[in-house]
Amino acid sequence: MSGLFYIPAPALEIAMPLSFHEKSLWLLLASLCAVFGLYFWRVLPQAGPHIGPAEVGTFIGVLIVLVVIQAIGHALLAVGSLRELGGRSVMRDERDVLIELKSSRLSGPLLACGVFCALCVAVLVPGNAAFVHVLLGFWVASQVLALASQLYFHRRGV
Repeated sequence: MSGLFYIPAPALEIAMPLSFHEKSLWLLLASLCAVFGLYFWRVLPQAGPHIGPAEVGTFIGVLIVLVVIQAIGHALLAVGSLRELGGRSVMRDERDVLIELKSSRLSGPLLACGVFCALCVAVLVPGNAAFVHVLLGFWVASQVLALASQLYFHRRGV
């Protein structure tokens, strides 16, 4: 067998506890997936060609739920991480900035493709519902990719 395609299995790593920043990223990722997953599951099957006041009200309700979940979740994380923080604030260092830049480099093109797809849908499909939902879907996918890649880079030690 050729050594060209040999990929060694990673060594077993010692489990490291999650930092406050990583817990925050997990909270953001889980809440974004749950809230917008439920939104798309509920709204898309009954979406007509146009978005009316009822759909706008549903979207505003979803945003309020998302903000409340994230605010309460971050408050609970902060209270639970008091020992870890030891009275000091959470500071961003160069590594955090580099991780955010790398994740933006990954998620930005997905969002750009989504905008292009949404514009194509706007031209080809009558009404505004398909355009708005394609644009929103790609925005959510881009945010999920950004958060997931930040978590990956934090665990990888970039």
